[in-house]
Amino acid sequence: MDTTMIIGIVLLVALVIAAVVAAVLVDRSHKRRTTGERNDSSSRIGPAKPAGQQPEAAATAAPGASSAAIGQSQSDEARPSQADRSDLASAASGPAAMSAPAERVMETPESAGSRITRLKAKLSKSSNPFGRVLFNILAKDHLSETDWEDVEDTLLLADVGADASAKLVDELRNDARVTGTSDPVQVRDALRAKLLDLVGVDTDRRLNADKPGAAESASLQPSVIIMVGVNGTGKTTTAGKLARLFVAEGKKVVMGAADTFRAAAADQLETWGAKVGVNVVRSDKDGADPASVAFDAAQQAKDANADVLIIDTAGRLQNKANLMNELGKIRRVAEKVLPVDEVLLVLDATTGQNGMAQAKVFAEAIGITGVVLSKLDGSAKGGIVIAVQKELGVPVKLVGLGEGPDDLAPFDAPAFVDGILA
Repeated sequence: MDTTMIIGIVLLVALVIAAVVAAVLVDRSHKRRTTGERNDSSSRIGPAKPAGQQPEAAATAAPGASSAAIGQSQSDEARPSQADRSDLASAASGPAAMSAPAERVMETPESAGSRITRLKAKLSKSSNPFGRVLFNILAKDHLSETDWEDVEDTLLLADVGADASAKLVDELRNDARVTGTSDPVQVRDALRAKLLDLVGVDTDRRLNADKPGAAESASLQPSVIIMVGVNGTGKTTTAGKLARLFVAEGKKVVMGAADTFRAAAADQLETWGAKVGVNVVRSDKDGADPASVAFDAAQQAKDANADVLIIDTAGRLQNKANLMNELGKIRRVAEKVLPVDEVLLVLDATTGQNGMAQAKVFAEAIGITGVVLSKLDGSAKGGIVIAVQKELGVPVKLVGLGEGPDDLAPFDAPAFVDGILA
């Protein structure tokens, strides 16, 4: 037998062995796959058993853990699933249960008196208490000309205004309690009296909805308030806070979302209203005519016998004639249903004298009846209260104290002066 034949035999044997091994591997793989599929099917479908009885194997199974497992299996089969229980509950309760809304817990707004107390406390902690600076200067034994210049500079930096500052300095110079004594108590009393005169202690700052006879009038028609101002003064937020203030007084309030320019304005107003049960009238689409929203709000407020209707408007620049004219249109259209007896201009107190030019244009365009100074706490220059009243001839009626939902309070002159002197 030659070498070539031997090699051929060896190769043939190797091929046979390889074929046998491959056949064995394929058979094992097929068996494992078949067994896995059978197990999966069993876990999904469960063991087959004749109707009305358990399988014989289970019946003859060993006691103990096996019987406990069988009992648990029977209990699981008898117990309805979570989905089954939900379906049964829905079927039993019927449509009435399905349509019942979740009860909303309404908030209770803070009373006006408590807010005024907080106003005084917050002003005393302000980073710009110009009254305190004035007192420290005036309490010196002998006031020099330089000291009087410091007094006037302090007033100007606090945005009191040039005319009001000059008037106050002249009156203080001629007050014997300041120039004739160094008694701190008398100096403080003199300064307090002069500041109260400038702020206007006897000024009527009540909203028309709070005046005597407003309750009887509201039985016939709601008091209508329009909120106006430039962008970024916190107008919509102030409208929401004002609604809370009226709710705290037991009044029924409706709000109109006539700011149709800013997409989130109506949603923001609805969020404020939902917390205290105040209905908000809004348009179904952005960019709608704000006058039509004001008209619908006035009609719904009248139909609902509301005490107060608050109409929020879009912020606008005072130098845009067409936008300012739109405010006049909103008022005219709303007055086809209800008379507008309050127009509140919202001013950012931190802008100081820069806000005066804005205020004058709004006063001419729509005729404001009062001012709301937002952001009076913190770094605000309190002298703007004096300046804005002198320039516009209308009172500051409300002030914003901070970011909280009840941080809006009726303006109280004595509390304001005591706060800046504290």
